[in-house]
Amino acid sequence: MLQPKKTKYRRPQKGRMKSITKRGAEIAFGSFALKTLEEHWLTARQIEAARQAINLHMKREGQLWIRVFPDKPVTKKPAEVRMGKGKGTPEYFAARISPGRILFEADGIPFEVAKEAMRLGAQKLPVATKFIVRRDYSEETK
Repeated sequence: MLQPKKTKYRRPQKGRMKSITKRGAEIAFGSFALKTLEEHWLTARQIEAARQAINLHMKREGQLWIRVFPDKPVTKKPAEVRMGKGKGTPEYFAARISPGRILFEADGIPFEVAKEAMRLGAQKLPVATKFIVRRDYSEETK
């Protein structure tokens, strides 16, 4: 699973989500992409599950790019523990996702295969997504 090698702070504050995404909203590498329509924290497990579903349908043809990285440690206290006694230990890593962010990109596969692969990947995610195609994409070039 994805996680940073090193973090600046072991237990950061939650922070808040604001506005639409400013970076990572355009297709940069592939011809097809999966774009989010909501804000959410995606866990490393959710990103990995979606990646596996997409790769499985692509049958190792073409290439897949993951455009998000879970870099935020999320803490949790054990079950049935009384209040107080400090913050919990880091449990998993999450990626902050705002609306308009590209999650996955793919290239080197037919349109129908890409659309179905992204649909299967989107089922594994807790956010509403949209399948988008590069503006200059044409079937004849593939």
